[in-house]
Amino acid sequence: MAAEVDGPLKRVLVPLLLPEKCYDQIFVQWDLLHVPCLKILLSKGLGLGIVAGSLLVKLPQVFKILGAKSAEGLSLQSVMLELVALTGTMVYSVTNNFPFSSWGEALFLMLQTITIAFLVLHYRGQTVKGVAFLVCYALVLLVLLSPLTPQAVVTLLQASNMPSVVVGRLLQAATNYRNGHTGQLSAITVFLLFGGSLARIFTSIQETGDPLMAGTFVVSSLCNGLIAAQVLFYWNAKAPHKKKKQ
Repeated sequence: MAAEVDGPLKRVLVPLLLPEKCYDQIFVQWDLLHVPCLKILLSKGLGLGIVAGSLLVKLPQVFKILGAKSAEGLSLQSVMLELVALTGTMVYSVTNNFPFSSWGEALFLMLQTITIAFLVLHYRGQTVKGVAFLVCYALVLLVLLSPLTPQAVVTLLQASNMPSVVVGRLLQAATNYRNGHTGQLSAITVFLLFGGSLARIFTSIQETGDPLMAGTFVVSSLCNGLIAAQVLFYWNAKAPHKKKKQ
């Protein structure tokens, strides 16, 4: 009976959440306090949870823009810089063959960020420019993921993530401060990004051992925390009605 249960359980956990040696350590030898294996299980579980959550994390922001028919309060420069950072993380992770659970959310966040960038341009009356941006971005991404791009360029792109994240978040923070409110910025999206970046510090250290990846998420957490603090500070502040026409 134990073997019958063990088979399906092993197929679910190995290698998705645990290497086979850790499965044996925990579920065969019943060493439930084996710290290295528990770290792997926690890291994999968190990583897959972040990837799954990233499918929806920016949808509240997209729906808020569509519902208001306005992107007021969103900094286009900040959105673009965030897109650069997400692209760098994804390309760097793919070329280094990191496990999908350690970077998969970058793919889904990238798709949602592209959508937000297009909507910002669209509601500014620049729809044609938005379509041109989508086409150009797709071409650049194909080149970056191809063998034509040297590894040194990919590493440089990942290294540029830190300044991109810092400048992008500071631009959004400055926009919030200047407006005296957070406009159509979604609180749900902001807090999910903050929580996800905090969890990624642990998973990137555990799964990749790459200091560049871990450092990027430390900086991202600090910057996301700043925007989250502004959302709380401006919680009851509202945009003037005269700006609604935009």
